[in-house]
Amino acid sequence: MRTFDLAPLYRATVGFDQMADLMDRVMTDNVGSQTYPPYNIEKTGTDSWRIELAVAGFTDEELSIEARQNALVVSAKKATDDSERRYLHRGIATRAFERRFALADHVRVTGATHVNGMLLIDLVREVPEALKPRKIEIGSTDTVDHKAVEQHEA
Repeated sequence: MRTFDLAPLYRATVGFDQMADLMDRVMTDNVGSQTYPPYNIEKTGTDSWRIELAVAGFTDEELSIEARQNALVVSAKKATDDSERRYLHRGIATRAFERRFALADHVRVTGATHVNGMLLIDLVREVPEALKPRKIEIGSTDTVDHKAVEQHEA
């Protein structure tokens, strides 16, 4: 695997350190180790998404969803002990897991449902009014106070 030196990015930009950290995290993350549970990420609108996790065999009480700063953590732990049961074949995995998703700024969880073995988590981006683009009026040279300029020249 290649490694990239992001130092030139830090020297030539201002405010992109989060993007560089994200790139660094993606490049060093061991993707092969996180295959359970399978999931989909669906874009449901301009600023909304849905994460679908296949969590067959887990109840609502055994699932946990936690929204942290710029992160979503979904975990599960099976409450019952299956040591008394004897399986001839066990193909349905109900092992404990913790799946983390990095969220962009201003993305929040709006709801979650558990239907037919699928955990559906809805996300939306809500940019605060203070951070939305605003129009800046450009003043003309006619608005300069000519009396103040004349007093300054005298």
